[in-house]
Amino acid sequence: MTATLVSLICSIISLYIWLIIIVIIIDMVKPELNNPILNAFRGLIYPPLRFIREKMPFVVTDTLDFSPLVLIFALEILMNLILR
Repeated sequence: MTATLVSLICSIISLYIWLIIIVIIIDMVKPELNNPILNAFRGLIYPPLRFIREKMPFVVTDTLDFSPLVLIFALEILMNLILR
């Protein structure tokens, strides 16, 4: 039972990481794209990114925003801690 729950949580975290990557790439290529599914994905991803930008303003430079990398890195650490 516990192994199944851990596996499910790790799968959800992995899916969320891929969702971050996909939305960030789409936003880099075509930021004005207004799609209901993409807007739902943005609604899942942007609140944690906004939190990171507020708490760690040094991750955002003039032209580069490293908050997605910080979030992915934190999720990877969380996943590794759960697997132990």
